[in-house]
Amino acid sequence: MRLIAGFEEPTHGEIRLNGGNIHHLKPYQRNVSTVFQNYALFPHLNVRENIEFGLRRRAENHIDKRVHEVLELVRLMGKESRYPSEISGGERQRVALARSLVLAPDVLLLDEPLSALDPNLRKQVRAELKDLQRRVGITFLFVTHDQEEALSMADRLAVMNAGELQQVGRPEEVYLRPRTRFVASFLGAMNWLGDVGVRPEATRITKHPASNNPRSLPAKIVQSTFLGNCVHVEARLADGRTVVAEVSRLTETFAPGDAVHIWWEHRDEMIFE
Repeated sequence: MRLIAGFEEPTHGEIRLNGGNIHHLKPYQRNVSTVFQNYALFPHLNVRENIEFGLRRRAENHIDKRVHEVLELVRLMGKESRYPSEISGGERQRVALARSLVLAPDVLLLDEPLSALDPNLRKQVRAELKDLQRRVGITFLFVTHDQEEALSMADRLAVMNAGELQQVGRPEEVYLRPRTRFVASFLGAMNWLGDVGVRPEATRITKHPASNNPRSLPAKIVQSTFLGNCVHVEARLADGRTVVAEVSRLTETFAPGDAVHIWWEHRDEMIFE
């Protein structure tokens, strides 16, 4: 993200935007804008002044019209004269978005912009952000360590590990057909059975052996964790390994010490070298 914004220089390779090489351009020469993790709003400026700050530095025309349009876009009309300390966390996030959107960037960079919000507000703003991107049509490059956030918001998802791009694709493709063990584990919980990985939601648990299924293994229940919409059942196999099965709260219940069988379908296996 810092390379794209121009804050750092690449050691090799190119950064191309709309077909043109931009890595030699200064940050202010690139039509790229950044929404920082802490929003970086000016506390001594009100909402309107924060939003128009970049336009005034550029000596742009029709500032009032453009600020009015973006205030409507992020649903902040009527709060133009308030200061950052006088609005909610979700509203501060929208001010930071508006300040970037008013510059009409080709790419909007978002550095974990929802991490400062509480969980309920985070989900609400996440939906607003996705809707906003659809309405403005600007490419959003969104960095997050929250797997649910990445899967729910992305049109295309890229997973990086130690600076290396490991996989790029549609969220369902990357989640269901990961190319590496790291990608599989990073995007969600996994049960590892030797070289085979099976996600908890694809792991079945029954009190009787699965008929005609060679992947049925005896186990004993360790504990059950109620999560509201589902139950995570942890079981220990004969060799000491533990697996977790995600089951509906409406199905049969399992108590510690119960003898069970763990099984899965061949199509749900993930196998890596």
